[in-house]
Amino acid sequence: MSRIVLGVAGGIAAYKACLLLRRFTEAGHDVQVVPTANALSFVGETTWAALSGRPVASDVMADAHLVNHVRLGREADLVVVAPATADLLARAASGRADDLLTNVLLTATCPVVMAPAMHTEMWQHAATRANVATLRSRGVVVLRPAEGRLTGPDTGPGRLPEPEDIEASALAALDSPATAAAMASQDLAGLHVVVSAGGTREPLDPVRFVGNSSSGLMGVALARAAVQRGAAVTLVAANVAVEAPAGVDVVRVGTTSELASAMTDAAAGAHIVVMAAAPADFTPVSPSPTKLKKSGDAGLSVEFAQTTDVLAGLAARRPAGQVVVGFAAETAVDEAELVALGTAKLARKGCQLLVLNNVSGGAVFGAADNQVLLLAPSGVTGRAAGSKTVVAHQILTAAADQHERTAE
Repeated sequence: MSRIVLGVAGGIAAYKACLLLRRFTEAGHDVQVVPTANALSFVGETTWAALSGRPVASDVMADAHLVNHVRLGREADLVVVAPATADLLARAASGRADDLLTNVLLTATCPVVMAPAMHTEMWQHAATRANVATLRSRGVVVLRPAEGRLTGPDTGPGRLPEPEDIEASALAALDSPATAAAMASQDLAGLHVVVSAGGTREPLDPVRFVGNSSSGLMGVALARAAVQRGAAVTLVAANVAVEAPAGVDVVRVGTTSELASAMTDAAAGAHIVVMAAAPADFTPVSPSPTKLKKSGDAGLSVEFAQTTDVLAGLAARRPAGQVVVGFAAETAVDEAELVALGTAKLARKGCQLLVLNNVSGGAVFGAADNQVLLLAPSGVTGRAAGSKTVVAHQILTAAADQHERTAE
């Protein structure tokens, strides 16, 4: 169980922090809510206390004998500020200590994650940009805000990311100092990362299809991780079980043929291409134009043809300097067999990095966690385990290292 300080600044998006708080507490974390005075105008102390199971800390002078303005920051394993308003970012960047939350930020030695929320003009203002750059230079993770409906009729960048996105990024920063540093430094800034996700569906008739068990969670986690590390991200999404994360350009596809076409187009100018989708290997030769009906006890015979090998095609067309990352979901009795299967696939496909999953017994599909081997032509180069967001960051780090070496 980790000790999390949840700071809440005074913006209308404070209500979403209630959902974030519940996600943290239901995951078993001990959460201390530290709202600003203005935040309490949007959500009252009673709500925070009920959801966290502990009194709210909002006054520097309250419980002075506990020295809360120093103790809370020192004892925290993670500090998350959601929403982080333009005012809060400015005060934090300038080192102000005029309320309990800014005191906590000055005394925290743990990872600090801020999720901005404000009107578009405020987010794009030069002063806010400078404050964000200052905070990131000090190791603070400032997440990229979402784009969408703001207060009133306004729409644009500046919307608070969804609670599940904030939680995933914050816990990834908690899990690994290297991941926190990568997000803070925006180490993928200037790179275009293309990620595919989900399972394709090959139609049998207008209402039935041949598909697979891929949920798309790993691909979505990769897109989220890349965008929070500063990359321009295109997500080619087949059938996925979750919404796309904030800040990515989404291309929707259905069949393997559509996936191949969309990935070819998106990958043309990309620096890193991650083929995390699970394309169907076979497609019906002649899908019925009308719904297939039962006829007595007769079964159904369907002729299948192999689909396009999307990964091999991407690797074959790879421009100089581009890194193509493939995925291999294999059933293997042990690691030796898994590596042997992966080595053969890596050679066939021609990609620079292969992420190996052992999916025996249905493991991985739809699960929150993952465990993978990273395989290069030289052999196993690493292992990654944990939440899919944690694993995504480790995959991206390996791909970025490969890209840097390729570009030299």
